[in-house]
Amino acid sequence: MTSLYLIGGAILFGLGVHALVARAHLVLKVLAVNVMGSGVFMVLLAAAAGGEGDPDPVPHALVLTGIVVAVSATAFALALILRVKAVTGRAHLPEGEGDAESGGS
Repeated sequence: MTSLYLIGGAILFGLGVHALVARAHLVLKVLAVNVMGSGVFMVLLAAAAGGEGDPDPVPHALVLTGIVVAVSATAFALALILRVKAVTGRAHLPEGEGDAESGGS
């Protein structure tokens, strides 16, 4: 059962990385980072339950702390996205306009 959580966590992390790279909308990027975090939490919980006997409580405490940090970081990122949308009128990154192409540093 532990290996199932490890594989599931790795798949979630991979899906999050793919969505982070492939999507231009900022809200979808925030969701992708949350999916990646869920994958990391699954791997940590699988590592905690790996041995015989009672599971290690330290990774469980780390996951609970990580969930609190992830919720607050998500709220902050969504507030920033609202501000970007209010200033620029769009909530996505421009496609095909990188620093190398525009000459900026």
